[in-house]
Amino acid sequence: MILGLSFNMTLTSLGAYALSRRTLPGRKPIMLLITFTMYFSGGMIPLFLLVRSLGMLNTAWAMTLPTAVSVFNLIIMRTFFLQFSEEILDAASIDGCSAFGTLFKIVLPLSGPVLSVIVLYYGVGHWNDFFQGILYLTDRAKHPLQLVLRAILIQETFEEAFDETHMVRLMLAESVKYGIIIVSTLPILTLYPFLQKYFVKGAMIGAIKG
Repeated sequence: MILGLSFNMTLTSLGAYALSRRTLPGRKPIMLLITFTMYFSGGMIPLFLLVRSLGMLNTAWAMTLPTAVSVFNLIIMRTFFLQFSEEILDAASIDGCSAFGTLFKIVLPLSGPVLSVIVLYYGVGHWNDFFQGILYLTDRAKHPLQLVLRAILIQETFEEAFDETHMVRLMLAESVKYGIIIVSTLPILTLYPFLQKYFVKGAMIGAIKG
């Protein structure tokens, strides 16, 4: 999750900043092409064949690279970056600040709200993701937490004999399942209150400014 989140935030920030600069040649066609992939894709089977051909099956890269950038999150961050005045960014360039320096020293430090929103979106996505594990991971030792929890939740709970011992065992199994559900949602519920004050502001600014 940490590896995937690092890739997500790095690539999304770099892409959103580049696409927010009005001086970027071909900015609109590139944005249209990226947006096109949000609605149309090659499909699950071609993606699986690509991951397999790259030798990424049963590796952390299979869980990280195919979802490295979310177009939705990229658009939100790009829209937020558009609020920065071109004069300020040009002044930083005149003072000798490189494009990376402008991004990391000026833009990102002032983008706390949208960064919090995107971190939460990506973090929840990684935390709840089990489908990619089903597709790309056949080694049970490498299964993510949600895939292990899914296996526990869908396991067979009924048998032919319903004696008293079995009923006790069934009640314990159900208790374990509900406990697992609570534990799996607890980290997100704990994190959200700390990001709430940034969440609404970042989501709104990233959604309504063009």
